[in-house]
Amino acid sequence: MLKFWKQLNILYERLLLILLFSVFGIVLWCMYDNWYVFSFTLDGKIQRYKPGSPGAVAPEESPISDDMVAWITIDGTNIDYPVMQGRDNVRYLNTDPFGSYSLTGSIYLDFRNSPDFSDPYSLIYGHHMEYGKMFGSLDSFLNPAYLEQHKHGELIIGKDASAIYSLEVFAALRVPANDESVFDPGNGRIRETITSRNGYKTGNRDERIIGLSTCAEAGGLSRTVVFCYILE
Repeated sequence: MLKFWKQLNILYERLLLILLFSVFGIVLWCMYDNWYVFSFTLDGKIQRYKPGSPGAVAPEESPISDDMVAWITIDGTNIDYPVMQGRDNVRYLNTDPFGSYSLTGSIYLDFRNSPDFSDPYSLIYGHHMEYGKMFGSLDSFLNPAYLEQHKHGELIIGKDASAIYSLEVFAALRVPANDESVFDPGNGRIRETITSRNGYKTGNRDERIIGLSTCAEAGGLSRTVVFCYILE
């Protein structure tokens, strides 16, 4: 009987060690995963390819893919990135602007939209990253005071800066991911949706609108969308 309990105790200790090493391995993997995702998020070095900026490389020398249709900047935030557009809305979900695989993906325009942003409503997507990277700062716009302090931005069309527009941020919503009035850029109901859910009256303003969309929470079914006017 004593031998049986000793063997049982040894088995218990081994199982405990296996459990501890498993937990330790999971922690290390999570740390590595966070480091990898953060390290390979687009950083300030990409600014050298921003069309029209001082010291920017010539369009023909830029390593950014020709799928780049614009560059978007929201003043006072980390949003200062190229905007890509693929044949579908999956292409740039996990592909960086240089065409390489990346968990952080790119900022990209809905494939149904015109690449010159001539549509009445254009929709841009980006991952919700930590420290306000990519579209990680969009949640802050749900605070009216923050929105009021970060109302201005710029949209540069094309790698050759064929047109440059000012942006005016005017509303922010948290909406279900399947809300077609927001996520179907061609349905023509975006002004009605913003007015009914936000209380902001678009009135008779006829400027084109851009929606900036990101996940509201990891694995969730809601999205944060920030709306901007394109000013001629």
